[in-house]
Amino acid sequence: MKRTLIDPSSLELEDSVVTIKRVTKTVKGGRNMRFSALVVVGDRKGHVGVGIGKAVEIPEAIRKGKEDAMKNLIEAPINENGSIPYGYTGEFGSSRVLLKTAPEGTGIIAGGPARRVLELAGYKNIRTKSLGSNNKRNVVLATIAGLSEIQSPEDIARLRGKSVDEILN
Repeated sequence: MKRTLIDPSSLELEDSVVTIKRVTKTVKGGRNMRFSALVVVGDRKGHVGVGIGKAVEIPEAIRKGKEDAMKNLIEAPINENGSIPYGYTGEFGSSRVLLKTAPEGTGIIAGGPARRVLELAGYKNIRTKSLGSNNKRNVVLATIAGLSEIQSPEDIARLRGKSVDEILN
């Protein structure tokens, strides 16, 4: 997964909590309860990140998850239709998320965890299908992995030494 350093202070980021899990650790004196929060942040203009926070209290776990997500921001390419330039499959663990480009008016067709990532990234028209494991954490991370691997047509044209028109036509 490529990571570019993006300054989160220059962006107006929104956050969304995907899931909160109660995790326990059995120790000599009994059980230790903690909470794990999976948080997605994005500016709806092509920047999105995901983070995981763990703490004894839920608000503290969410705050830590939000801070972690800001450290892991990626830039997602959005074309003029509000979709991705081409279809791609993102993989993380045993989860695979198929990302497909969609025409104007389609909307976001995605399951719960992937939908949160795509909405906060700023996509308006995209189709997805979650394959393999439906673990929320892995689906979110597979979606982020897929978006981070997609290159814009300008980047592909530059790498091939051609113009954008030659690539698209």
